Amino acid sequence: MWNLIPVLEQYLKMKQVVNYFRTSIWTLISFVLVISLILIPLGSFLSYSFFTVDGTDIIHEFSLFNYQEFLTGEIYIKTFIRTILLALIVMFICILLGYPVAYFLARYAGKYKYSILLMLIIPLFMSYIIKIYMMRSILGFSGLINKVLKMLGVIEKPLEFFLWNQNAVIITLVVILLPLIIIPTFTSLEKIPKNIIEASFDLGCKPFQAFRYVIFPIGLPGLIVGSIFVFILALGDFVTPQLVGGTSGFTYGKIIYSNFGMAFNWPFGAALASILLIVSVIIILFTNRLTEKSKT
Repeated sequence: MWNLIPVLEQYLKMKQVVNYFRTSIWTLISFVLVISLILIPLGSFLSYSFFTVDGTDIIHEFSLFNYQEFLTGEIYIKTFIRTILLALIVMFICILLGYPVAYFLARYAGKYKYSILLMLIIPLFMSYIIKIYMMRSILGFSGLINKVLKMLGVIEKPLEFFLWNQNAVIITLVVILLPLIIIPTFTSLEKIPKNIIEASFDLGCKPFQAFRYVIFPIGLPGLIVGSIFVFILALGDFVTPQLVGGTSGFTYGKIIYSNFGMAFNWPFGAALASILLIVSVIIILFTNRLTEKSKT
């Protein structure tokens, strides 16, 4: 009987080794598959940005013409800057509206916080197009807002402030993207231990001081992550400006879309999209560094 113990130990060790290699192989296969599904299409897409177009034919020869066209084309630079400003405005409005909601849910909503949070999350699972058309039905000339204002006698004819302009794009993007800043901010604020906040009060901090020096710094990473989500999605959006912005909704994303569509200039569209991708990656890396600093 005693002679079986070394054999069993050896068997268990071999089994552990086999399980380890089996897990490692599956991990390696999964990693290679995921990387391939991301990098191969991305590499193919980026390579197109160095090609040119002759009529309807794509010339597969290395060229920096598309990037030169972007840097020398005044309309592209202006549109890109205007789109960045639009995304920043949307982001700041989402912060102003979303942070108080997340703070209320984390600190004062009690047992109802997850129910309220669920109601905020549900719209994320709705079709993006449906949400935009819902906003059109509210902001339009015959929409809910104008109907209510006319019924109350505030206005005589429909206001043009809410649709087919930049205001409509901002309002629609804020409504659609607002949950993306509430959720990570709420998650960060909820994780703050109550004893830390109570300790700050015991040390003589007033409510505002506790918020400024304890709650806000600890919850800042979630706010930063949510802000970047909103900014990048607003920066690359072309559907919303096209459906509610009218002629004023001409954004950088719309230029990219038109080059892949009616203009049939895929290389230039790929170059414009690559520039947007590079800017997004730089923002993400900067945000990651900022988040790490806020934790220390």
